Amino acid sequence: MIEMKGFSFRYQSADKNAPMALSDIDMTIRDGEFVGITGNSGAGKSTLIYALSGLVPHHFEGDFYGSVTVNGLDTVEVKPEALAKFVGEVFQDIDSQMVASVVEDEILFGLENFGFSHEEIKQRLDQVLSMLGIESLRRRAISSLSGGQKQKVAIASILALSPDIIVLDEPTGELDPESTVMIYEILKTLNRDFHKTVIVVEQKIMVLCAYVSRLIVLGSGKVVFDGKASEIIEQVPLFKELGINVPRVVELGIALKKVGLYPGVIPTKVDEAEKMVREVLGQKGGTKDAYIRSCLLPVSRK
Repeated sequence: MIEMKGFSFRYQSADKNAPMALSDIDMTIRDGEFVGITGNSGAGKSTLIYALSGLVPHHFEGDFYGSVTVNGLDTVEVKPEALAKFVGEVFQDIDSQMVASVVEDEILFGLENFGFSHEEIKQRLDQVLSMLGIESLRRRAISSLSGGQKQKVAIASILALSPDIIVLDEPTGELDPESTVMIYEILKTLNRDFHKTVIVVEQKIMVLCAYVSRLIVLGSGKVVFDGKASEIIEQVPLFKELGINVPRVVELGIALKKVGLYPGVIPTKVDEAEKMVREVLGQKGGTKDAYIRSCLLPVSRK
């Protein structure tokens, strides 16, 4: 379990009069949750996950207030190496995370350092390469990989260790839609079938709504929303004020409801939106059908 109580942090490099990167954060993430974190630029998303791995305050120094505990360990009192035994983190800056020059060695690094047996190392290595569909990259130089391929290697390196808590900062930033879905399907399986706690920082709110059980939105270093992804519709004005993109299917549902064409639940996922649109377009009848289409098209083109 992760607990933050009154947690505030200002980087040492920041002006003393500058606002906190994070301010008065009270948060509990329980074992087995699948949590999405989003927010506008500078909201404090990366700082939040640095705190979970102990990089704040051991690597990124500054003014630290309150407390952060992970599995009962105070992150100020223990070093990141101790937390790494059960917290695996994939950073936004992939290149800074790489420690080897060849893909296979990158994945082996953590396994060897944690003292796994030779047999288990081989099994885990083969498993994650297959899981992420990167068997052909096994002996490739990391410098020769694309950004998306590096992203998959970094994720494989963490998954090979099978930590209790998996934290990812923009894990699909360099990936195409197909690879994005693949990564989230893997995370869903790890969460659902292996009871891993998964925490993802992501700008793609549509993806988060499709997979996470809980959505946390940060704005100016504070938590402005913490609830179920399905409750996002209640926060549309706030999200727009913060400059956060709202899923188009939500906007479409709100528009249809506003003009009295759809009485149902506002969708947050693509399959739900498809069902809604089919239901609305199924309302045949001359001018009414044309009116429905005239309402749909402008919204869908936003």
